[in-house]
Amino acid sequence: MQISYVYILKCADDSYYTGVTSNLEQRMYQHDSAYFPDCYTAPRRPVELVFYAEFTNIGFAIDKEKQIKKWSRAKKEALVNGNYDELPNLAKKRFEK
Repeated sequence: MQISYVYILKCADDSYYTGVTSNLEQRMYQHDSAYFPDCYTAPRRPVELVFYAEFTNIGFAIDKEKQIKKWSRAKKEALVNGNYDELPNLAKKRFEK
């Protein structure tokens, strides 16, 4: 059984990057070294790994990555900071009157 990882990086420009990989150590090296020069993180280095989660099903990991990528910055920060109780409230859309 291969472990997959969903991870969040905080970039030097204060943005977040969410990705999925089966080798987190290798992927971090690739981000740090700009191994893929056209990658989102290459011009935004240095990057810091601020969150990761392990999955035994790559399909589920990919689904979770796609879900997190759609989240607001506030919701991503709640996840990064371990404030899991805040996640449902941050998912609610705010309607202006």
